[in-house]
Amino acid sequence: MKTLFALLLAVLLSSSVTVAQNTTWKTDPAHSAVKFNITHMVISEVEGNFTSFTGNITTENADFTDAKIDFIVDVNSINTDNEMRDGHLKSDDFFNAEKFPKMTFKGVSMKKVKGSKYELTGDLTIRNTTKRVKFDVNHGGIIKDGYGNIKAGFKAKSSINRFDYGLKWNMLTEGVATVSDEVEIILNLQFAQEMTKVGK
Repeated sequence: MKTLFALLLAVLLSSSVTVAQNTTWKTDPAHSAVKFNITHMVISEVEGNFTSFTGNITTENADFTDAKIDFIVDVNSINTDNEMRDGHLKSDDFFNAEKFPKMTFKGVSMKKVKGSKYELTGDLTIRNTTKRVKFDVNHGGIIKDGYGNIKAGFKAKSSINRFDYGLKWNMLTEGVATVSDEVEIILNLQFAQEMTKVGK
């Protein structure tokens, strides 16, 4: 009888332990891009990108509505197809890449708006200044590639005021700003799935 009671107790205790399965996604840099646009002298736009970055998503929900997102960009990887301009952007007039070599983003919430449309809110840090920003996100879907890897695709857009982050250079040409204060951010991201188990 004691043996049977002990067995039943062990079953009850084990059934009270649940295992939640988190899914972790990591950026696939070969199929991702971190880009920006800024208006030059009011009449045109200059495009650029960062070639070195890493991002992680952790979620339990298949629709990413509980997603925890962390993203890091290497400021020294900035590329506008102009070496002199890239050097200026790395200087203290803009990013001061020597003192602040990383930009970071930490997601706070990922809300589904409708269908594949989401609103991502999080904290963006540039030059050690953190501001809350919102991205409009389109979730392109999930698919298995030819190598058996599960991939998820997203496109995210937002705009920030560069002066909020200390990117302070502001020369005037014929009475207008050479470089606008507003910067458009465009992220085309593909993530590869990794599976982990977390005991509760």
